Amino acid sequence: MTEPDLLAAYDALLLDLDGTVYRGGEAVPGAVEAIKASRDRGAGIRYVTNNASRKPGSVAEHLNELGFQASVEEVSTSSQAAAAVLAERLDRGALVLIIGTPALTDEVEALGLTSTRVFSPEVAAVVQGHSPDTGWRDLAEAALAIRNGALWVACNVDATLPTERGLLPGNGSMVTALRAATDVEPVVAGKPARPLMDQAIRSAGARRPLVVGDRLDTDILGATNAELDALLVLTGVATPGQVLEAPAELRPRFLAADLSGLLVPVSEVEIAKQPDWDVQVDDDTLTVTGSGDPLALLRGLCAAWWQAGGGPVTVRAGDDASMAALAELNIG
Repeated sequence: MTEPDLLAAYDALLLDLDGTVYRGGEAVPGAVEAIKASRDRGAGIRYVTNNASRKPGSVAEHLNELGFQASVEEVSTSSQAAAAVLAERLDRGALVLIIGTPALTDEVEALGLTSTRVFSPEVAAVVQGHSPDTGWRDLAEAALAIRNGALWVACNVDATLPTERGLLPGNGSMVTALRAATDVEPVVAGKPARPLMDQAIRSAGARRPLVVGDRLDTDILGATNAELDALLVLTGVATPGQVLEAPAELRPRFLAADLSGLLVPVSEVEIAKQPDWDVQVDDDTLTVTGSGDPLALLRGLCAAWWQAGGGPVTVRAGDDASMAALAELNIG
């Protein structure tokens, strides 16, 4: 009997964008084909992004330009989630100070709130999303409002933003600056908090969704917080070494090189003991022997080390094949 592939166990995919589906203006290799195959088999598709700088329609348009089939309804953004959080907590018409792009302003105003970019005592809340144009003056206005008691909602706290040029400062870097200036913690709407994930699940009408992403601290932690399974892909931020040493709440159930992992047998992507690799645990050291796929080795290392408790670890090769595989993973 043929083993079912990973997709067969789930009715919807909650897909991260930056670093998972695309990097800036380029589709991640294999992503278009994997998502099309998933859609053709009836899986619900939701593009779930912490990037609050663009409207859902613009995100869908960009996806279509890259070869993905995407409708506006399939896009869930952290700006939508942040606006919903504000609407739940504020009176209609309340004044909200915006740090971010016009796309964030549109989402806030669409829910009956009033926007401004200048502090006044009437400001009831500050909402902060990514914009490449955010500067000191924007943060200064927000700091005044927050210190005056305004609710502070951050669309996300991603420290970096994957692009085709490499990792650039993300909204979380700006949030850190504002946190330092106010000694206040924001309410977070995007991943890893639940509002954005819950919004995407409701939109898809999903009962068994699978979270797919490239970041441990947002995608995988978001899945943990929402009590969902997750597939980590190594096309963006997370590195093999970080995965191996991840604490319990940042550990995915599945691991693949890219989105093609959705269409292979579960045993080929699930983090578990591997038949081609032997991993011995001795205190804080792992010794490896065997041969085969380096990613299979990583899954085996994670399974052995996480069962032992996890944390910082030294990995040693017991033969030439394992030495080569560890070098490819940049571990040891």
